[in-house]
Amino acid sequence: MIRANRLSLIPPYLFGEISKLKAQAIAEGRDLIDLGIGDPDQPTPTPIIDKLSEIVRDPSTHPYDESPAGSPEFLEDVAVWFKKRFGVDLDPKTELLQLIGSKEGLAHIVWATIDPGDVALVPDPAYTVVKVNTLLAGGTPVVFQLPAENGFLPELEKIDSEAVKKAKIIYLNYPNNPTGAVANLDFFKKAVDWARETNTLIIHDCAYSEVSFDGYKAPSILEIDGAKDVAVEMHSLSKSFNMTGWRIGFAAGNTDAIRALNTMKSNVDSKAFAAIARTAGWALNNADNSPSLALIKKRRDILVDGLNSLGWKLEKPKASFYVWAPVPAGYTSVSLSKLFLEEAGVLVIPGLGYGEYGGNFIRMSLTVNGDKDGERIAEAVARIKKHVHIKW
Repeated sequence: MIRANRLSLIPPYLFGEISKLKAQAIAEGRDLIDLGIGDPDQPTPTPIIDKLSEIVRDPSTHPYDESPAGSPEFLEDVAVWFKKRFGVDLDPKTELLQLIGSKEGLAHIVWATIDPGDVALVPDPAYTVVKVNTLLAGGTPVVFQLPAENGFLPELEKIDSEAVKKAKIIYLNYPNNPTGAVANLDFFKKAVDWARETNTLIIHDCAYSEVSFDGYKAPSILEIDGAKDVAVEMHSLSKSFNMTGWRIGFAAGNTDAIRALNTMKSNVDSKAFAAIARTAGWALNNADNSPSLALIKKRRDILVDGLNSLGWKLEKPKASFYVWAPVPAGYTSVSLSKLFLEEAGVLVIPGLGYGEYGGNFIRMSLTVNGDKDGERIAEAVARIKKHVHIKW
């Protein structure tokens, strides 16, 4: 058998049953409103495309990128942006590493830090990449809950003490996918102190730092004094500038973690196309994606206000692309998602796909193909009201 045994450790595909129902609905010619995918539906801003068109004509960008940690121009631009955005100084040579998107960085840093038998602490509900790669690397993922009553922030002191003794890494993600929750500097200070006391590396996924509303600005964990001793942070241009397909991001922080991740990556990939990296660095300090963010905010307001008119009691998330809504009594996240799809032609994601503690929630994305001004979101609410009769 060609297939490696380790692949059997990967849980069933996150959205398997829902994906089948989606394909069936499309095959039947139904008008499906897809609130599932977290991929920006607006194009990359034109100035970024124009800048790539300029830079790609430079022949020096065409060969392999043989730089130690990524395009030097990109890393210098990242350092400038990070100082301006978070007030944190970073050494481009030792505290930054270019990534092929933050997902790739999250996966490879697990392989760079976890040996068979090691423990990784992973939240529930959560984006699944760290948990899955811990399993593939032979480690043991130990989950800890993100309780709704605590704003979906972990209570670090309540994590199983025996697991903490064995843990090498802990995964955090704010602004959060799937819950849309945010963390403040007080929480990050507690997390840094906890990591120092427990000798644990924090892997902070900060991919949604620039997708925020109502004047809110997401902090970086690296703003905390001493955070570089215990934390590495992943960033991405995918969500910030509608550049998901460009596959570009960076890791920042702890030098040992950066070095280990770089060793892993240098044996796996050959970095992104240098023209993309240099364009991304320019974008961080020069581009503007505020029209897209304004549209996302408008969709958020339409969806949350609409759902609240149907009986939900949701607060508007301050950041991310997602509305995380509890399911009414008598439903599960899977049964309600199927009902929305089959009766209303509205695709949402069952929270169970993000872990056991997501089983009583559904995730709705604010990135909707074909929507121009919030009209598809409004139509989704109208369909739910008409076809799904929920009793609270």
